[in-house]
Amino acid sequence: MWRHEFQPGRLVAGVFLMLAGVVYAGDAGGLWETPWFVLVPVVTGGLCTAGAVGVVARSVHRRRGARRATAPDEAETGLPR
Repeated sequence: MWRHEFQPGRLVAGVFLMLAGVVYAGDAGGLWETPWFVLVPVVTGGLCTAGAVGVVARSVHRRRGARRATAPDEAETGLPR
């Protein structure tokens, strides 16, 4: 059983921010040279992508919730959904 609902927008945001951290860590470690402005599009694009994924996930979740609301309730049947 899930402790909380899955939020894919936060997962996408976390992946892009970890990517930004890896790029900075590689630059600090001397593996490559990264100009400061390179990460602005990475972080901005990642946050915009995460927002879009969150909106889509929310709409899917609402549609499923509306479908489940019409199904018999656990209290009525005594069976879990």
